[in-house]
Amino acid sequence: MEKFLIVGLGNMGPDYEGTRHNIGFRMVDALAASVNEDKGRETVWEDRRYGFVTRISVKGRQLILLKPTTYMNLSGNAVRYWMQQEKIELEHLLICVDDMALPFGQLRMKPGGSDAGHNGLKHIAQTLGTQQYARLRFGIGHDFFPGQQIDYVLGPFPPEEEALIPERTKETSAAIKTFCLAGIQMAMNQLNKKK
Repeated sequence: MEKFLIVGLGNMGPDYEGTRHNIGFRMVDALAASVNEDKGRETVWEDRRYGFVTRISVKGRQLILLKPTTYMNLSGNAVRYWMQQEKIELEHLLICVDDMALPFGQLRMKPGGSDAGHNGLKHIAQTLGTQQYARLRFGIGHDFFPGQQIDYVLGPFPPEEEALIPERTKETSAAIKTFCLAGIQMAMNQLNKKK
């Protein structure tokens, strides 16, 4: 059975719940829920080394979903450990992450690229020794004044944006399934053409 590691980036703990920086967690939560609800099951996240882990299967592919508990700046430790533990190839890794360069709710998948100042992506690239890993980016916008970036990413979504998240995470779930079943090119075609 082909295996994939799908990692949602975020920070653990009640202080960070619902923040913009934690949208990666919410993408993998939504994916797990979408698959398990279809099978009449509840999602159970196990507290394992470097992260919370759950497993789902999609048409014969095994997806290991990971929410690192290392905090954002050390995400690479969790990614490397679980790749080694589960013998996951680099092309079967997908990182779900927030992106300030995209307007709120815009979704993009890419096969690699720079970290664009994102500390989680930066640490993953340093740890893996490459920037050529797939990432699914969820736009959080950049509606803040200079010097307010940290408060912005660690702040909650306003109610009007929060209301749209379930619809967007339905799209990210579909894109992740396509990535695992048909490859990144097909997933990019499906997702990136949508505005």
